[in-house]
Amino acid sequence: MKTLSLSESTLPAQIWNNAPQLENIPVIGTHSLVPAGARAVLIAPHPGDEVVACGGLLQLLSSLGHPLQLLSITDGSASHPGSRQWSEKRLSVFRPQESVEALRRLGLPMHSLKWVRGGFTDNALYDQENQLVEFISRYLRPGDVVFSTWREDGTDDHDVVGRASFRAAQQIGATFYDLPVWAWHRPEREQKQIPWERARKVRLDTWTVARKSHAAHAYASQLNGDPTMGIAPTLSPTLLERMRLPYEIVFV
Repeated sequence: MKTLSLSESTLPAQIWNNAPQLENIPVIGTHSLVPAGARAVLIAPHPGDEVVACGGLLQLLSSLGHPLQLLSITDGSASHPGSRQWSEKRLSVFRPQESVEALRRLGLPMHSLKWVRGGFTDNALYDQENQLVEFISRYLRPGDVVFSTWREDGTDDHDVVGRASFRAAQQIGATFYDLPVWAWHRPEREQKQIPWERARKVRLDTWTVARKSHAAHAYASQLNGDPTMGIAPTLSPTLLERMRLPYEIVFV
């Protein structure tokens, strides 16, 4: 199965900081993405994906009073395989606590945010697409606007959850949008694989970007790898730098 750490993509010429097409992506407003009164559903393969992918958009939607639903498919406990410092048992408890703090830092209304933890095992979703479609469908309703990782993002978990979310949305009668995450950290030479014609920018102000960055730093387990096992941080300096861009990208 394909797995990837963003810290493995350390070349300066990554798509996110080198592709000339980024300058010409049309801007889209939140009202165009999520109609007034519609519920926004974010489906995250792992804890923290919601912050990295669209922590700014979630803030904007919350400020407009949209109902929010978050589905965390896995608990992210397999992020440090073989580590004694960050064992799966410890992470299964620790990472949900990190998520609570991250969502609080985003300023989301925890009293009204609907948050469901799926309990699937991360890095083991490749053969569970049909089960994921069934699970996700339980929590969707017609008229929802669903966001999840791009179906061709570049890792098994992101790709499978994206496909399952798309299929579930189609079945229920909801709108679906892709969120690229890992794709931006591919080498610049792979920029032709990005569907630029579908890309739209959601602009973020300085305060929204700052809260998003602050929320990402709630994931202490992902900011620190395990050098004794050769495990690099998942939230690498490169990723954190990209998160400070004044926009997020959605594929429509």
